[in-house]
Amino acid sequence: MSWLHTLFRLRLSVLLGSLFLSLGLSGCGYNEFQRLDEASKAAWSEVLNQYQRRADLIPNLVAAIRGAIDAEQETLAQVVEARSKATAIQVSPEMINDPQAMQRFQAAQAQVGSSLSRLLAVVEQYPQLKAIEQVRDLTTALEGTENRIAVARNRYIQAVQDYNVLTRSFPSNLTAMVFGYSPKTGFQVENEAALAQPPAVNLGRP
Repeated sequence: MSWLHTLFRLRLSVLLGSLFLSLGLSGCGYNEFQRLDEASKAAWSEVLNQYQRRADLIPNLVAAIRGAIDAEQETLAQVVEARSKATAIQVSPEMINDPQAMQRFQAAQAQVGSSLSRLLAVVEQYPQLKAIEQVRDLTTALEGTENRIAVARNRYIQAVQDYNVLTRSFPSNLTAMVFGYSPKTGFQVENEAALAQPPAVNLGRP
């Protein structure tokens, strides 16, 4: 019977050890790090989804406009080039831990937004473009996409902020040092307020 008693004590020790370990990890913020890390990755994925949606819409709009006017070819070329540079950047969930990669990505997307705004301004200057149903539909879709980008970007900023506060707060900062958790890179652009606004598109009659 002694071996049964020993086995019972061993199992009890393992159970209690697991319980204390679980409580310890929870109390030091380990589980919260996991939750916020996943939340920031999910928010980043949504940012990428919306930028991809914008990238997918641009070629169709360029094609529709190019077939309708001969002027403004330089503007068309600029938005195509900006889109090409932005989509050439390799993106992944790990990018949010690489400040330099994030800076390149943000700069490229800002350039797309700027060139796209100029392209939509071209639409305003040519009544015949606004009369084309495909152009109207695409500009409306792009306007909605810009709104979605702003929302997704703001959610990501908040998710990263929550994570970074945890990495710097006591006693969770001790857990961060032990497990190698470092602050994540936020989404920062030179003119966040301006980029958050969708391009002005007037689809009414001239």
